[in-house]
Amino acid sequence: MNAEQLKYLLIGLVVAGFLFDKWTSWLNVRQPVPPVPDTLRGHLSQEKLQESKNYQRTNYRFGLLTSGLSFLVTVACLQWGVFGWLDAWVSTGVAAPLWQSLLFFGILFLASDLLSLPFDYYHTFKIEADFGFNKTTKKTFVLDKLKGYALGIILGGGLLALLLWLINGLGSGFWWYFWAVAAFFMVLINLFYTSWILPLFNKLTPLEEGPLKKSILAYASSVGFSLDNVFVIDGSTRSTKANAFFSGMGKRKKVVLYDTLIAQHTTEELTAVLAHEIGHYKKKHILQSMVISVLQIGVMLFVLSLFVNSETISLALGGERVAVHLNLIGFVLLFSPISTLLGIGMNMLSRKNEFEADRYAKETYAAKPLAEGLKTLSVKTLTQINPHPLHVFVNYSHPPLMQRLEQLEN
Repeated sequence: MNAEQLKYLLIGLVVAGFLFDKWTSWLNVRQPVPPVPDTLRGHLSQEKLQESKNYQRTNYRFGLLTSGLSFLVTVACLQWGVFGWLDAWVSTGVAAPLWQSLLFFGILFLASDLLSLPFDYYHTFKIEADFGFNKTTKKTFVLDKLKGYALGIILGGGLLALLLWLINGLGSGFWWYFWAVAAFFMVLINLFYTSWILPLFNKLTPLEEGPLKKSILAYASSVGFSLDNVFVIDGSTRSTKANAFFSGMGKRKKVVLYDTLIAQHTTEELTAVLAHEIGHYKKKHILQSMVISVLQIGVMLFVLSLFVNSETISLALGGERVAVHLNLIGFVLLFSPISTLLGIGMNMLSRKNEFEADRYAKETYAAKPLAEGLKTLSVKTLTQINPHPLHVFVNYSHPPLMQRLEQLEN
């Protein structure tokens, strides 16, 4: 395959990926507003269901605009060789290949973020605000962006620089070394995310003494789960949406509850949510996901090593020479169908794990409070109760609400 043929293959992959994503989203948004199910009658009204559909349609149309713009820009850059032009420009002012690549990606990152910034602002302060979710102030929005840039430069830029240095120094043999670094980094982030990164954006405080903490610790003790770290995060400073998550391993494991979750649920419901999270740990879902992710990265890096010095890819992107940064972009586009399939596979596994964690909570604590908690959470976040099956298959990491309730209530 010559460079011109490869260019149109890359464009075809971008077009196919965009159309597939929009098709599944379109099928989902066309789902009719159903009658309120019997099991939700005490929590949900027909008016609230209609509001949920309006929220879904609004986000679909907004996503169509933003992703459509990104799609057109990507296709234009491929068709008219913009990536190759940018490579030629950076190479005239910078001699070292490593710094050429870093400058190249830095310009692309800055241009992409500036393009998306107005849309991020509109989504936060218009769409989320219109539906009663937004609590973010303009100051917090700006600070979050600046902190995100800093983290992106330090962590993302550091890893990218190491990857490029290894490629320039070792050629196609780089992948073994960077795979080891990536695996170590993933473990490090899992262990220290709530200690090092999360506090940069949110305030974490230990759960205060009281009935909730007493109930949580009593349940954890009953299932042989040592738990000393239960924290509350100030999610209400940004949104009314609620969540809970589990982080870390061994002595560094932590349970984090959003303050909005605590405000919206009873002690029994919150304990059931914790039982679900402990179920993930007991069933080794966290370790399982970590191992699979590390293996996926290894496969991706090995495949990248086969293409990283390809002259054809560089030429297909409009370059006049072999450039590692051009080949990295070309590889991401070529690998996109495989990434989609891997993502679907991971979502299937995740949905299975969610059912298992629900079942663990049902067997070791109680089904009813978890079901009630899921109902309240879904109503508060305007969750769609009848998503299209194909959209679920492709995109959902959690089973739809009605499927989870069926398992819990039967």
